[in-house]
Amino acid sequence: MAEFAEFTKLQDTLGIVFRDPAFLKQALVHRSYLHENSDFSLPSNERLEFLGDSLLSFVIAEKLYKDFPDLSEGGMTKLRAALVRKETLARLASSLGLGDYLYLGRGEEASGGRAKQSILAATFEAVVGAILIDRGFAACRNFVLRLFAGEIGKAIEERLIADYKSQLQEIAQARHRVTPTYRTIKAVGPDHAKEFTVEVIVCGSVIGRGQGKSKRQAETEAARAALESLSQEQ
Repeated sequence: MAEFAEFTKLQDTLGIVFRDPAFLKQALVHRSYLHENSDFSLPSNERLEFLGDSLLSFVIAEKLYKDFPDLSEGGMTKLRAALVRKETLARLASSLGLGDYLYLGRGEEASGGRAKQSILAATFEAVVGAILIDRGFAACRNFVLRLFAGEIGKAIEERLIADYKSQLQEIAQARHRVTPTYRTIKAVGPDHAKEFTVEVIVCGSVIGRGQGKSKRQAETEAARAALESLSQEQ
């Protein structure tokens, strides 16, 4: 359990200085703690969690709408759901060390509550809600976008992979009743900055080639190149 003075370190980690740190403290209070400490000065984080959940959905939706004009309504809905799902929020909470600061009841503490995805995700939402109340919308929006920048990039890459590769697979199965295979033919550069070259093969013939900073990205480019080639043939 965190003492009030320890929140200075957490605020440094968050990159947010609270005008009233009591909001941050409340965001870390799990209801199990209040069951054993009924005289505690603050309520649980559940109302802040509700607020943070709503704010996250809006900010992510706005980001997708503005930055990805080609995304359909359905595409934006799927991406938003992937970004604000429990697993993603819990991972971000862990990266901030929120579990170390939680106010938990003894039962939750004993059962590993500080590492539970559901508790971490809810705590992350509560912290977002606390930032909104204490610092306002602009500061909260900037905080969310800063933390989610990498997650959005990964989600978009996964969507492209699914789109290009699934389209190519549908065509290959319809025309030849086979599934495309991907073969890495080159990987150059140091481990932290490799560039991969991948070929996609259908019926023994190379129909596309792509490059990327990961095998997945190179496969995406190979599938895209194959789709362009097939389109030109038609």
